[in-house]
Amino acid sequence: MMNTTEMLHSTSSDYSYDYGDEFAPCNIGSAEVFGESFLPALYSLVFVFGLPGNALVLWILLKYKLWKNMTDIYLLNLALSDLLFIISLPFWAYFVKDEWILGNAFCKIINAAYLLGYYGGILFITLISIDRYLAIVHAVFSMKARTFRYGIISSIIMWCIAIIASLPTMIYNKVENIEGRNVCHTFFPTENFLNWKLYTLFKANVLGFFVPLIIMFFCYIRILQILLKNKSNKKHRAIKVLFTVVIVFFVFWTPHNIVMFLQSLRELNVLNGCEVSIKLAIAQQVTETIAFVHCCLNPVIYVFMGERFRMYLCRLFHSCLPPVLRCKAGGKLHFSSRDFTASIRSQSTGDHESSTIM
Repeated sequence: MMNTTEMLHSTSSDYSYDYGDEFAPCNIGSAEVFGESFLPALYSLVFVFGLPGNALVLWILLKYKLWKNMTDIYLLNLALSDLLFIISLPFWAYFVKDEWILGNAFCKIINAAYLLGYYGGILFITLISIDRYLAIVHAVFSMKARTFRYGIISSIIMWCIAIIASLPTMIYNKVENIEGRNVCHTFFPTENFLNWKLYTLFKANVLGFFVPLIIMFFCYIRILQILLKNKSNKKHRAIKVLFTVVIVFFVFWTPHNIVMFLQSLRELNVLNGCEVSIKLAIAQQVTETIAFVHCCLNPVIYVFMGERFRMYLCRLFHSCLPPVLRCKAGGKLHFSSRDFTASIRSQSTGDHESSTIM
């Protein structure tokens, strides 16, 4: 996975790779100017809005020890992935505006956080979809499969996949001085430069979009079929959550993956011309930022839309209030510990419509 800041500089020179005269890269200075004024502000906005939500999710899960079942383990790892991703954005924002000033070690560390957060977030969204599928479609089997132990094991496997997917880029990531400017970039070997670049683009398309989308569609279509047969009053709300999950993922990630696929065609010289390169460079900046907004929405979609988590959130805010205000708020909230305990018990029994986030 190559972020836009890397793509801008690699497209302008591609450093040590020899294209030959026929396919020599053009000057995409206009795209760089667009990125310098566009990306820092949007990266900063994603950081400002994404950090509090995901940090709050992580805090509540750890404070109230809500990581005792499979779903909550996945939510904790999703929040951690999003936080890893989000904390890298201010560094990229400064880099695209000026240059890399933190040295080679931090170049690798920040790039690792970016990549692990990127792949980890998508992989854990996929795991949450599978978890919901098991809980609702295979309720009896899920009582044995959806355990704390299997939640930990599957989470470790997902982190290993994220590390393996990120490894080539992290290995070849370093700081070089290019045309008087320090650049934190992935410098693939010259002899296999094009192969590595194509592999990176296709990997992001397949592992980061198409496979998760197919799994999500399958899981939520089967879930929808079960919910439509259920006469519970909560059915319509649960269906809205399901559609929100799929539609938001599709809307925010599809444009970026289409542009990355077109970038692959450009690398293969299927798409040629300087104007095409400039338009793709600008399109990648815009669609990438749109995709990044998804990590700000994850806490809302997967957590705050759930009745159980909202109850813990109210409890947290209630405990943070001064004693006088706490008494007044307590009267309005009718926050009974007996009701709270009963609600938590009812949501841990395996009922597929009240379980955890649905």
